[in-house]
Amino acid sequence: MPSYQLNLFADNFQFYLQDEDANGDLSNSWTPAAADNLLAIAPGAIGVGTVRNMTVPVTVEIREDRPEERELWDKVNECSIDIKSGKLVIAGSTDYLPEAQRITVSPGKYTAQIFYGNLGSVSEDGYDGEDHYKVILWPQDNR
Repeated sequence: MPSYQLNLFADNFQFYLQDEDANGDLSNSWTPAAADNLLAIAPGAIGVGTVRNMTVPVTVEIREDRPEERELWDKVNECSIDIKSGKLVIAGSTDYLPEAQRITVSPGKYTAQIFYGNLGSVSEDGYDGEDHYKVILWPQDNR
């Protein structure tokens, strides 16, 4: 089970995962409801909202089947993403796309669970906190 530990600059209070060939345009997806839910979706892209506009720790795991996550989390979202190219890009919203982290996966549709932890730990000024995020993906056929 591959696991990737990243520190992403969550500029605009978000980071994203997208198929390498998708345009990654989430601008129309960040509706007020999406912002409240900390999740925006567009074809081939997932925008994960954060509670800080700073660098945040993110773990991404690729699994074969639905996880049985036993940790306590503040929030959990679930959605799907089509990764047609076989390359998943993980980046902050202002990262330079050609240099962003890539993960090679089998092309196809994936279910993604997004876990949000320690959301209440952010300092009053919004700069410091122990918030962290985890994304687990697995092939949709393997429910």
